[in-house]
Amino acid sequence: MSRTKVIPIPVMGRHTVNAYLLLGRRPVIVDAGTPGSGRRIHDQVAAHGVDPADVSLIVVTHGHIDHFGAAAELHRLTGAPVAGHVADLGPFRAGRAREPYLPTGPMGRLMARHRNLHLKVEPFEPEVLVTGETDLEDFGVTARIMPTPGHTAGSISVLTGEGDLVAGDLIANSFFGLVQGRPANPPFHDDPLLNLASLRKMLALDPTRLHVGHGTPLEPDRVRRWASREHRRLSRLERTGRIRTRTEAGTA
Repeated sequence: MSRTKVIPIPVMGRHTVNAYLLLGRRPVIVDAGTPGSGRRIHDQVAAHGVDPADVSLIVVTHGHIDHFGAAAELHRLTGAPVAGHVADLGPFRAGRAREPYLPTGPMGRLMARHRNLHLKVEPFEPEVLVTGETDLEDFGVTARIMPTPGHTAGSISVLTGEGDLVAGDLIANSFFGLVQGRPANPPFHDDPLLNLASLRKMLALDPTRLHVGHGTPLEPDRVRRWASREHRRLSRLERTGRIRTRTEAGTA
């Protein structure tokens, strides 16, 4: 069994938006960044001594354009198939995130007005359709795709054999990655309670670190303490009917 190494690939700023390179017997990319960032990701992969043509798979963690914006471009540049969950096929095929965005706090309310979040990007069709836990050994890494719904219906994470969890937007650093090492919600969740349940399910697997889409890696014990506080906060909101969630038909 080969060891899987997790390497961050900054897409925007130093840690504001991240993709990841997983190195095992063959390389795998997790997330495809913002629109137009395919060449930047490609070149950073090459800078780590990896031939981008050797990439076996591009895993897209969910249907927001800062994570799938350059998926089609990166597919062309590497030739690698793209994997995505069937529950987020709508955004992938449309090239748009589901709207309206459902903010988790003031940062989300501010960001929801930013026009770049409402762009239509180049759509793509995942060649590898994820419906449940998926082993990635055949793609050259000792890791599993784990469904972690809540941020979006089709959100997924990748858990390596060493316990590194590449978590997409399951959790973030505070202020969209600007406050490093402090766990926080990302700006939006389609279903905050379901997302928290997914996070706690992943924490129960005893990951060694959480590598996030926005910010630096998070320590599991600190995330556990945050999750307990978040559970109490969401429980209060739920009792008063103040949690918005997205349904198949729209929002509730």
